[in-house]
Amino acid sequence: PKNTEVNFKDLFRYNIAGYRLSLLLGLDDVPMSVERKVQGKEVAMTWWLDDVMMDEGERQKQHTVGPNPSRTASQIHILRVFDELIQNRDRNAGNLLWTSDWKMWMIDHTRSFRLGKDLLNPKVIERCERTMLEKMRGLNASQLAETMGKSLTKDEIAALLARRDAIVKLLDARIAQLGED
Repeated sequence: PKNTEVNFKDLFRYNIAGYRLSLLLGLDDVPMSVERKVQGKEVAMTWWLDDVMMDEGERQKQHTVGPNPSRTASQIHILRVFDELIQNRDRNAGNLLWTSDWKMWMIDHTRSFRLGKDLLNPKVIERCERTMLEKMRGLNASQLAETMGKSLTKDEIAALLARRDAIVKLLDARIAQLGED
């Protein structure tokens, strides 16, 4: 089948990597996830989100963008860039939560950080928050290796940086064509 993935992985350590990467990018919409031992097994312990109002499926079903549509749109643009950067193959409506203050939370990154260097869907990247773009530009292999620890392999970091390069190139082209605003 065309949707079969070679070397498929669904790993807890990718939740930890997603959280750590979000910090490097200046994001605050990925719940804290840390490695712990539970009954002798390494696991990811992820912060529980309080005050969840709905998931993305319910938001779409209600056809709502909340009280501040531009903030909602901005959060969705961040999601799109982040998911392309980590090559998230499992973003679904249940893995995106909205709290009652209309803050979007990206959860479940266990099927991310693939070795593919190409973007999965570059057309969805229309804009990027300036700070996130600058922090993406500044990522490097040694910084990522130190921050990620055991959460990502050297090859996973290399693939992430290749996708970063593709995203930055795409955004730079959009800026050149349309202007920074």
